Amino acid sequence: MASSSSRTTGSCSSMNITVERNPSKSRLSELGINSWPKWGCPPGKYMLKFDAQETCYLLRGKVKVYPKGSSSSEFVEFGSGDLVIIPKGLSCTWDVSVAVDKHYKFESSSTPTSSS
Repeated sequence: MASSSSRTTGSCSSMNITVERNPSKSRLSELGINSWPKWGCPPGKYMLKFDAQETCYLLRGKVKVYPKGSSSSEFVEFGSGDLVIIPKGLSCTWDVSVAVDKHYKFESSSTPTSSS
């Protein structure tokens, strides 16, 4: 029996973040996760705008993502072991409760910009 499961989370239509919980080792290998660059940050709040779609795999951490202009009840949460796809054009706040360490890949050469 497979232990991985897929699901898309998000409570508002402007935020189509896809979260795949505990993807299989073969899936991670297919994507070449270990060859992707790494990024990390300490706990805190970060204002980000994604100029390109990002796919990331969290090695550790816990994050709640709030889209710009949303209510405090509209968020997507993900953490260690999750494979996450963040859509191009999303402006959001990352509320990091546990320090993040992740592999990431952008669909183009663009990177997220900080607006703080």
